[in-house]
Amino acid sequence: MNFFVSIIIGFFLTFVGTFLAVGVGRMFQLWRVLPERTVLVYTFFGKVVGQVDEPGLFFPIMHFGPRALLFPFFGKAYTVRTPIHQAYLRNQLVNSEEGAPMGVGIWFEMYVKDPKAFLFQNSDPMGSLKANVATAVVKQLSNLKLDVLLENRDALSRKVREEVTPTSAQWGFNLGSTYIRKVAFRDRGMIVEIQREVVNRLRQVTAAMRQAGENEVAIIHSEADKKASQRLGQSQAVRPHVIGQALAEIQKMPEVANALFSLLDIQATLKSPGKVILSAGDTPSVLLSS
Repeated sequence: MNFFVSIIIGFFLTFVGTFLAVGVGRMFQLWRVLPERTVLVYTFFGKVVGQVDEPGLFFPIMHFGPRALLFPFFGKAYTVRTPIHQAYLRNQLVNSEEGAPMGVGIWFEMYVKDPKAFLFQNSDPMGSLKANVATAVVKQLSNLKLDVLLENRDALSRKVREEVTPTSAQWGFNLGSTYIRKVAFRDRGMIVEIQREVVNRLRQVTAAMRQAGENEVAIIHSEADKKASQRLGQSQAVRPHVIGQALAEIQKMPEVANALFSLLDIQATLKSPGKVILSAGDTPSVLLSS
């Protein structure tokens, strides 16, 4: 009986002792579990004494010595997340050189590189960074020509990034990719006018293309007619020579020549517009009367 009582009491004391040990450990922060992309910045009596950026389980007393036991009472551990953040600023007002009000949308990404500067150099570093990017957009893109705003986005994005990088580094940020994603007109009347001009220009281009096509077709037809007339002229020029050669060959055979000329005479007679009178006699003859 005493054995079972001892087991129960031992189990109870073990449970309570474990609970108390865990509570005391948490109160004195004897260990911490650090997630990925997270940094802990420790201060002691208002001064920064170090930071821990290795993810996993760690023991502050091994990093800072016995004074780590006093951190819960006279110090503080600041948690800083360091993954890549992305932001998009919409409709930043910019005026072109022609006086057109434009809305610029810029996308950028950043991450915390210096947690100490992020915590203590600026009370609102994220808001200040966005304001700095918006200011750089207005500064770099104002009074530029409209075609430059619409076409040279890569170069303008690099200028904005170069403008913001030094200040963002002072606040603990590392500014990554920066890109102007949208440049839009803000004046409705100007949009309608541009649409009208674009439609008229498209009509002019279409008409010019149609006229150019018709001109090309006309040139092709004229060239074809020219070549055809040249060929016909050449054929008419060589026709008497070819026929003369053929008749000369036929004259070498008198029987064939007489038959051919008789046939040609009959064909010419039949094609004549006059009347044809056939008379019967000893020798058939053909008489023509008009």
